[in-house]
Amino acid sequence: MVETETHLWKFHKELSAGIVSLVLLAVLAGAKKPMYGYQIAKQLEETGEGVLSGKQSALYPVLRSLESSGLLASETEPSVSGPPRRYYRITPIGRRVLAQWTSAWTATRDFVNTVLEEGST
Repeated sequence: MVETETHLWKFHKELSAGIVSLVLLAVLAGAKKPMYGYQIAKQLEETGEGVLSGKQSALYPVLRSLESSGLLASETEPSVSGPPRRYYRITPIGRRVLAQWTSAWTATRDFVNTVLEEGST
């Protein structure tokens, strides 16, 4: 049992690497106003059925990477209850990239589903 759990952990790690960027852009594209990291993590936790649970700290390097790529922009604002918060919003190029990534994801998902369905018959 432990051997299969190790393989599952590795699979999840490799799979989530690219998906995190996609979902971060999608969350921010659907947001009515800029969001800070903890808000984004909570939204993903609520809608993700545990898929990204326990990976909140992994979101911050991805947010910074997306920002350095020009796909997100951020502003730091003071917080009354703690340290300043960095609020992220998607940029126009981020929206265009999200559309491309969504198309690529859909094609990949459909391909994998087809292969898995054929393999199980």
